[in-house]
Amino acid sequence: MDSTQQQWQQKLTEIDHELVELLKRRVQAERAGSQLAPASSDHDSCNADESNDQASAQSNAQSSVLVQQWIDHAASLSRRLAFPSVSIVYLGPIYSFSYLAAAKYFGLGANLVPVNTISAAFEEVQRKQATFAVVPVENNTDGRIVDTLGMFAKSPVKICGEILLPIHHCLLGRCQRSEIVEVHSKPQALSQCRHWLATHLPEARLVEVASTAEAASTAAKSPGVAAIASHEAGIHHGCQVIAENIEDNSQNVTRFAVIGDRSCIPTGNDKTSLMMQLSHRPGSLADAMMVFKQSGVNLTWIESFPLPNRPNEYLFFVELEGHLESEGVQNSISQLGVQSVRLDVLGSYPKGLPV
Repeated sequence: MDSTQQQWQQKLTEIDHELVELLKRRVQAERAGSQLAPASSDHDSCNADESNDQASAQSNAQSSVLVQQWIDHAASLSRRLAFPSVSIVYLGPIYSFSYLAAAKYFGLGANLVPVNTISAAFEEVQRKQATFAVVPVENNTDGRIVDTLGMFAKSPVKICGEILLPIHHCLLGRCQRSEIVEVHSKPQALSQCRHWLATHLPEARLVEVASTAEAASTAAKSPGVAAIASHEAGIHHGCQVIAENIEDNSQNVTRFAVIGDRSCIPTGNDKTSLMMQLSHRPGSLADAMMVFKQSGVNLTWIESFPLPNRPNEYLFFVELEGHLESEGVQNSISQLGVQSVRLDVLGSYPKGLPV
């Protein structure tokens, strides 16, 4: 990070500290004038000492989380006001998991715009109708997102960020579990809950729809219909939570890519994404993998994608540790350029932080 960047970051940090102090004053004013504070009795005071330390620790932890959320929201609002033309598209509708990923990365104050398909998200960025798009790449239960890889294969866009979003599914509706005759959700969500559904709702008909948020909307107004969607989608559409965390894999995570025309400076904890087509000959993939070994570069993901109308020929999506500016990554790309029929550098960006 250069000196100008450091000065800018220091200035933002100072402003954030001032905002926190103003928030503390606002909280104190609320306490002084609010009618919401519960009345205490002598009996309550006598029993309170026993759990005071534990309650204080929990309160401090919760306060820290809330303050950070408030700072993050203030930051996203500031960016929107500073750069009003910036827009971020996501696979909608609102409160889909793509929306939650976009809100996590850009903040709730950002200009988040829904689109109906993954291809539309790519096209909006390509045509410069949107600044960024958030698209799902891979789920650790169901694997790659075919529509996204297909669009990378034919769209000249760059990856400039990554989001790791824990996926927790709820069964939502306005009826009792015993009254459910249909369960609606997108195919991936139904797949990620298939064991739970087979065990707890074996007679229910499973209905595939375009998004989990659409399923929640349907369940809110259809007797006997339940949805698999996020808790946030349930709240938004006025559904009851019939069951929580029904995903079969408790560590269920979907990885999203942020695409847009932005280069990321090295952070020391980066990854680089490549897309390559190799010669259709024995050993071509093994030769390509040897390049990374010789350059001391660690691969974190490789995925094959069939080329349309080219039987038994593939594109390979590769992710590796390190930034494009590092010597090892540069050496790898230089050697792969000689071996490959096609080689696209999709981008270098900070690794997504696990939650």
